[in-house]
Amino acid sequence: MDIFICPVCRRTLTLRDKAYICENRHSYDVSKYGYVNLLMSQKSSKKRHGDDKLMIQSRQDFLNKNYYKPLLDCIAEIVSVKSGGSPLTVLDAGCGEGYYSANIKNRVPKCEMYGIDISKDALRFAHRRDEDITLAAAGCNKLPFADESFDVLLNIFSPTCADEYFRVLKKDGILIRAVPLKNHLFELKAAVYDTPYKNPEETHLLNGFTLKDLHEIKYTLHLETNDDIKALFMMTPYYYKTSRTDQEKLDIINQLDIQAEFGVELFIK
Repeated sequence: MDIFICPVCRRTLTLRDKAYICENRHSYDVSKYGYVNLLMSQKSSKKRHGDDKLMIQSRQDFLNKNYYKPLLDCIAEIVSVKSGGSPLTVLDAGCGEGYYSANIKNRVPKCEMYGIDISKDALRFAHRRDEDITLAAAGCNKLPFADESFDVLLNIFSPTCADEYFRVLKKDGILIRAVPLKNHLFELKAAVYDTPYKNPEETHLLNGFTLKDLHEIKYTLHLETNDDIKALFMMTPYYYKTSRTDQEKLDIINQLDIQAEFGVELFIK
């Protein structure tokens, strides 16, 4: 199905051999790592575009132990209900290393999964996890997809671009957004920072969408190794915002109980 559009002229892209080509002859090769690069904003070679390999590896190591399985189960159930056994096109906007994309695709029959991320390292990991996910390097603020292409859009701990999500969702499409609640990972922050802060409350208002349902998932993570504690910290944005001195506080912690608190919002276009 030709739903990619050219990031330059916004014309339909068609896959020919191993390249996407539009009628104006703009061409984008599918890399050997399984994704097409449709990201047009890399003006600086020094700028870090998305999560790097270390952060992605930490996230994969942590998620593969199913610490966030209750969140995955909740999202997969919503997608399954939406499908009802019928074919479904799903976009994971900010797919990272593909944990949610791959597991949801495998749980929901007839699910055609697409994933985008600005991190090429993340896309390489996602392709290794499931080669049948269609992947592109792209940003959420200018999605390289035609209008009304998707039945479901996943927005899991990634930027929310409501106008673009509205544009690419079908008339009866749904947006599933996962956000951290107030106490999410507070004990981890308390182990690192002198004055840890709680997460701000998210607004449930999105232009063009109606909130249909809200799920709150709260449980305790029992981390019993230093490797798991560090992997959790390194997969979060805190890692790049924390001094080396504060990061080293985790070196002596081998067990930690941490609150996991997720909000899963179901919006209808």
